[in-house]
Amino acid sequence: MYFRYRTRLPPISASFSLLRHFSITLLESTQASGLYDHLLQLCIQQREKIKTHHLFDEMPQRLAQVSRTGKIIHAQSIKFGFWLTDLLPNAIVDLYAKCGNVGFAEKAFSRLEKGDILAWNSVLSMYSKQGMLEEVISCFLSLQNNGDEVFPNEFTIAIVLSACARLVNLEFGKQIHCYVVKMGLELSSFCGGSLVDMYAKCNCLASARLVFDGAIHPDKVSWTSMIAGYVQVGLPEEALKVFEKMQKNGHVPDQVAVITTINAFMSLGRMADACSLFTQIPNPNVIAWNVMISGHAQRGSVLSAIASLAALDFGLVVHAEAIKQGLGSNVYVGSSLISMYSKCEKMDAAKKVFEELDERNVVLWNSMLGGYTQNGQAEKVMELFSQMKASGFQPDEFTYTSILSACACLENLDTGRQMHTVIVKNKFASNLFVGNALVDMYAKSGALKKARQQFEHIKNPDNVSWNAIIVGYVKEEDEIEAFNMFRRMHLNGIMPDEVSSASILSACANIQGHKEGNQVHCFSVKSGLENSLYTGSSLIDMYAKCGATEAAYKVLSSMPEQSVASINAMIAGYAESDLEKAMILFQEMQVDGLKPSEVTFASLLDACDGPHKLNLGRQIHCHVLKRGLLYDEEFLGVSLLGMYINSHRNIDSKMLFSEFTSKRSAILWTAIISGLTQNDCSEEALSLFLEMRKYNVLPDQATFVSILRACALLSSLQEGKQIHSLIYHTGYDLDELTASSLVDMYAKCGDVKSSVKVFGEMRNKYDVISWNSMIVGFAKNGYAEDALHVFHEMKQTCVVPDDVTFLGVLTACSHAGRVSEGREIFDVMVNYYGIQPRVDHCACMVDLLGRWGSLKEAEDFIDELKFEPDAMIWATLLAACRIHGDEIRGRRAAEKLIGLEPQNSSPYVLLSNIYAASGNWDEVNALRRAMREKGVKKLPGCSWIEVEQKTDLFVAGDKFHPKADEIGEVLKTLVALMKKDGYIPELDSFLHDED
Repeated sequence: MYFRYRTRLPPISASFSLLRHFSITLLESTQASGLYDHLLQLCIQQREKIKTHHLFDEMPQRLAQVSRTGKIIHAQSIKFGFWLTDLLPNAIVDLYAKCGNVGFAEKAFSRLEKGDILAWNSVLSMYSKQGMLEEVISCFLSLQNNGDEVFPNEFTIAIVLSACARLVNLEFGKQIHCYVVKMGLELSSFCGGSLVDMYAKCNCLASARLVFDGAIHPDKVSWTSMIAGYVQVGLPEEALKVFEKMQKNGHVPDQVAVITTINAFMSLGRMADACSLFTQIPNPNVIAWNVMISGHAQRGSVLSAIASLAALDFGLVVHAEAIKQGLGSNVYVGSSLISMYSKCEKMDAAKKVFEELDERNVVLWNSMLGGYTQNGQAEKVMELFSQMKASGFQPDEFTYTSILSACACLENLDTGRQMHTVIVKNKFASNLFVGNALVDMYAKSGALKKARQQFEHIKNPDNVSWNAIIVGYVKEEDEIEAFNMFRRMHLNGIMPDEVSSASILSACANIQGHKEGNQVHCFSVKSGLENSLYTGSSLIDMYAKCGATEAAYKVLSSMPEQSVASINAMIAGYAESDLEKAMILFQEMQVDGLKPSEVTFASLLDACDGPHKLNLGRQIHCHVLKRGLLYDEEFLGVSLLGMYINSHRNIDSKMLFSEFTSKRSAILWTAIISGLTQNDCSEEALSLFLEMRKYNVLPDQATFVSILRACALLSSLQEGKQIHSLIYHTGYDLDELTASSLVDMYAKCGDVKSSVKVFGEMRNKYDVISWNSMIVGFAKNGYAEDALHVFHEMKQTCVVPDDVTFLGVLTACSHAGRVSEGREIFDVMVNYYGIQPRVDHCACMVDLLGRWGSLKEAEDFIDELKFEPDAMIWATLLAACRIHGDEIRGRRAAEKLIGLEPQNSSPYVLLSNIYAASGNWDEVNALRRAMREKGVKKLPGCSWIEVEQKTDLFVAGDKFHPKADEIGEVLKTLVALMKKDGYIPELDSFLHDED
């Protein structure tokens, strides 16, 4: 131990003024050599802190403070005779050197009796940092002439070689190389990297490459030096090869290497590659920006550079300068300005530039069209194209590319076809860009057959061509063809990129193809795409949708850089199966400084799909409000409405909807209408639909489907007809889903004739939904034979029946008494089509067997079920027992039903009716007592009719109806007429034996 003292030393984080004051006070009261050394080390560490933690403009004053404190310690050490200790002199030299105090450092160094290599390195480093390169070499020569007491180490060599490189002193650099070999330091990474850097900067690339290739494990300095050397001597191709090899060898390039490689791309005119690499720099420094701007400036214009980098502020300055220099009316400058504003997403500014130009050419029109296309403003593209034609300008291939992109965005197939005809007429069809745009337009418009034909006409399809057709197949859920095209692309020697890989991963996710997704994952690794944020997010999405959340999380964890998109994909995956993990990831992303997006919140809200998750959903609602996202993104509003609706909070959903006073789109209206219909509030849904029409919001397919369902549930035929008329008069294309909803609405309202008419007018009957609507409609309206006829016709058109189809057919068989055919159809459903029967299928079979007297078979059918029968099945059997007066089976069925639903009155009523029919009134009375004792009450039956847009409700036994007397008189008249036609009332039932 060097010394003992009671005073606690200041922490390294102490301020400079505190450290200086403490040093003076402590040194005046304490005389211990170790204390001086410790205080000097604190000064040095504070100096290092200046370098890494403080702003540049504060550095001179702070360095001066450290230097002054060091001088005080130095003076005190001389005063008390501690200068001659082993450690203190070196520390003093190191402090002065690091503070850049050359004079004091040199004096302190000259007083050293025996300076070690650390002191020499401190002085050499100081000279190098101060730009005193000749002094570096002189000092090194003095070190060599110092005898055998002190020997240069690898750090010494690195400093001297750096000076040689900066002085372009190749001869002395070679002498140092010889010394390195002599001392056995050639394997040092410091020496190797410095030698490569020295030779490269001295334009001696052959020697640099020789040293580089001889290194066992070249460090980043060596790789970066080789890249810079090749760029410097005008060999950018070689520089790119080294950069590529650097990445393959597992080295992550630093910003210097990336900037140098960008320069190489610029030299070769590969501006797109340069821009792509530039966007991968997390925080580009001034040098990086200057390289990009100067590169574009040398090969085009400054405005092109600004457009590529979306640097709006600089662009505004250049625009002002162009006007100042009288270039504001220049067509080519105007075109560049439009391109710059478009890429900065400032289309209003681009439009202003366009409108202020008196002279216009095709290039200018194309710039404006391209800008609207890039920013997703497809309607504006079509408007501007009309103006262009009216102005007499002839479109070229770039014009057609923009127009086709707009058609694709709008899914406007008719206009796209017209443009195709014009393109062929004007002989642009063979152009690759136009051909790709045609494939994309047809694919996105759903015309895949035509897209494929166009694709096959392209002589040499590129990545864009393949991507367009693959994306099209995935969009239309034709995964098999998407896989085939992906394989064919690879076999044709076209390397799939991020877009094609992400698309095929989406196809794997759609079919939950875990195995296929694994294969694409392996391919992505081999192709070097696994580190791409786009591919990584797609991999996470694929694994999550395949239920492999662990594999998805593994991909997320291995990504070098995580984005909001990749975490969103993981949250969406967790939300499906493990909401708790999704919430943990949601919290972690915020801790890591990533802001949740609207997609993040939508995924979490979609997972809050029931009353038990309502509180969590409300918390997420609060998060959305705090971030101010609710009224900007309508799909967040839809997700919130869905959350409240799925929790059966109709009042909350309506209150939320009322907050969207100025931004109620068709999507929001549809969400609330659909939700209320789903929650059995069809009258409110109809009322909101009428309100929607008052606001002149045009309904879409989903709106019509939802409101037609509401009409069907209410049996509101008149409203249903009005909506049908609205669909017709608004020119809405009657798609299969809307047509099926119309068929269903008419059938449930009892208008089978209109239902058949709509079904007959349908152009495409390849959707099972429309056939189901017709079969179920016939069956429930008593047209069993017609339902079975439609079923057989459906099979002939090769439409595969589903579970709903068979439910309708079995219902028809039950109503028609076709027991054997029903048995056969049920067997075909299970054993041929592989459809597992649901509860309603089984209840339908029990009804079929029981209704027509096969009660034993019906009961045996129930006993053989692979699941526990529910109340519906036992109620169906009990109803059949009532028809046939089977007391024993009826009692067994009633006991089962009462056990499942103790407060349900139907088993008591049905069993009582069985007893009443056989005259067993004692049992009837016993059941009545049991109902009273258990508090079971029979809900009265009700019905309603609609007259002149007003619904009247009738409840059995209601003596308080305002028109009860009139209703009674009408009822007597109706019964009398029925009796006259031969109707005999059934009086042997529980209901006709009231006390």
